[in-house]
Amino acid sequence: MTITEKILAAHAGLDRVEPGQIINARVDIALGNDITAPIAIQEFRRAGAEKVFDRSRVVLVPDHFTPTKDIASAEQCRVLRNFAREQDLEHYFETGEVGVEHALLPEQGIVVPGDLVIGADSHTCTYGALGAFSTGVGSTDLAAAMVTGEVWFKVPESMKFVYTGTLGPWVEGKDLILATIGKIGVDGALYRAMEFTGPAIDALSVEGRLTMANMAIEAGGKNGIMAPDAATRAYVEGRAKRPPVYYASDPDARYADVVELDCSTLRPQVSFPHLPSNTRSIDDAGTVPIDQVVIGSCTNGRIEDLRVAARVLKGKRVHAYVRLIVIPATQEIYRQALKEGLIEIFLDAKAAVSTPTCGPCLGGYMGILAKGERAVATTNRNFVGRMGHPESEVYLSNPAVAAASAVAGRLAAPEEVGA
Repeated sequence: MTITEKILAAHAGLDRVEPGQIINARVDIALGNDITAPIAIQEFRRAGAEKVFDRSRVVLVPDHFTPTKDIASAEQCRVLRNFAREQDLEHYFETGEVGVEHALLPEQGIVVPGDLVIGADSHTCTYGALGAFSTGVGSTDLAAAMVTGEVWFKVPESMKFVYTGTLGPWVEGKDLILATIGKIGVDGALYRAMEFTGPAIDALSVEGRLTMANMAIEAGGKNGIMAPDAATRAYVEGRAKRPPVYYASDPDARYADVVELDCSTLRPQVSFPHLPSNTRSIDDAGTVPIDQVVIGSCTNGRIEDLRVAARVLKGKRVHAYVRLIVIPATQEIYRQALKEGLIEIFLDAKAAVSTPTCGPCLGGYMGILAKGERAVATTNRNFVGRMGHPESEVYLSNPAVAAASAVAGRLAAPEEVGA
């Protein structure tokens, strides 16, 4: 079996599973946020439930519109707050400790290798980087899991992605996943498990792997996953709140497809509007003036990302007609950035630094685009109207390209601004 099949089989109480099989599986973590959880809570009550199946395994993270931006978002967050108090939930994060959910849960050790995780947020697939099966579900599925601790699945086929070669300067996990989506398209892995392997993956940091798994959904994937290794164990050790279980695919596991990518000549990638698959090398980007840059999100708001951005920005200033917004993904990341002097570098460059929030990624707040404006963002989606006006444009990149573009006032490689 593949690693995905092994995790699903274990949680379904079965010796083995096959692609296409319908199973009922035990859930380790059920996650909701301030957009999706209120609906789940409503359905939880409509079902007549009184108690969640396990107060330590239902996690609520109000991160999309927090600190609350208006009355509507305040009401949404109040629903979460009241439910968390009523159920005495172990993992509820209030403003001041909250972070972007898919950076927060790995950091806090709430998700561990071998887990089966569902979340009412499409980017729940992030945790596959730790060797967990994790996927997004609808709010009603979340409600059912909150009541029963179980959820049904159709076992997905698996695709294996093999990354070879050594990464060049300024090339990161974000570039590997953008290149992959550019190669196979936004439906190239539809309802399939995307298993990422190869020497280039082995050389990636855990942060880079989390970025890759995060965007499996942008290729239509059911989940993204990587077999745990020494780097995974080092990351998990000391923070895991439950004992991890380490799985790996069998040598004779069957795959629907195998895709190989040589990373040795890969340059930083940019996804042009309005699809993540509309990728090209930064060297082929041409002259694209921009108005705003956002560095952050569940894709690229970790400390490694901020360090890379600071390397490019140190001693430089953001272009006079560009707004740069930097959003550390969690309070701990913010604290570490302070200790390392990164925040000072951002402020010296005339960037605005925000408290952790999803904010502009989904067009929520903290950086909405006006008609005709263009933004470079380290986020994961660039659909029409994703960050504001339907006639605005979003270009996806890694943090180094985003920082360089903020300085140049146009899409630019780090080398172009002397980095």
